[in-house]
Amino acid sequence: MGITLSQKKAEAQSIKLLGSSTLNGAMNGVLLGGATMALQNSNDYRPVEVGLGAGTLYGIGVGAYDISQTDRGEQFYISGTFNDGTNRSILVLLDTIYGAAGGMIVGTSITLIMKERVEKGLQYGAGAGAWLGVGFGLIDAFMLAERPANLQASNIANPHQNINGLLTYSNANQSIQVGMVNPEFIEQKHLSNKRYSTSYKPSLNVVELKINL
Repeated sequence: MGITLSQKKAEAQSIKLLGSSTLNGAMNGVLLGGATMALQNSNDYRPVEVGLGAGTLYGIGVGAYDISQTDRGEQFYISGTFNDGTNRSILVLLDTIYGAAGGMIVGTSITLIMKERVEKGLQYGAGAGAWLGVGFGLIDAFMLAERPANLQASNIANPHQNINGLLTYSNANQSIQVGMVNPEFIEQKHLSNKRYSTSYKPSLNVVELKINL
């Protein structure tokens, strides 16, 4: 029985790692598709469609690579330049978002100096920043990021870690934890006319945030 439970736990961790990486990749692809539309000043959503498809395949590939780099049953954990995460794809996604946000700030500043429309600076700044962010994110995730043994151990042994979801993020000391898209079942107990029954209803926890002070 012990072997069976261990196998199920290892399989569950691999499935979660692959699923979260796939979701991260899809979101990243959509963001880059939107960035391409912004740079082209186009209303054609074809880049978003291509980004969604390519990003999903990219996420599956990165997830499979992460699984291949992890011992069976081990929790994957990686520390990047700006973020820590439970898969490489989250590092790329967050760097893409940071790049877009930084590009918006720079673009807005330039348009204010040149007395141009602020919307134009936001549009092109976000588009260029997103592509710069994903470029740095790939370098960060595959070349600069490390997998310290002490971070893996603290991640596994931490009894306060109970944030789940297809997309999860936590910093090195687990003081901030975020979980998104977590399907659950709600148990409801009923007692009527001396009859006891239990029912289960599916639910979806979209966002869960935990901060340990």
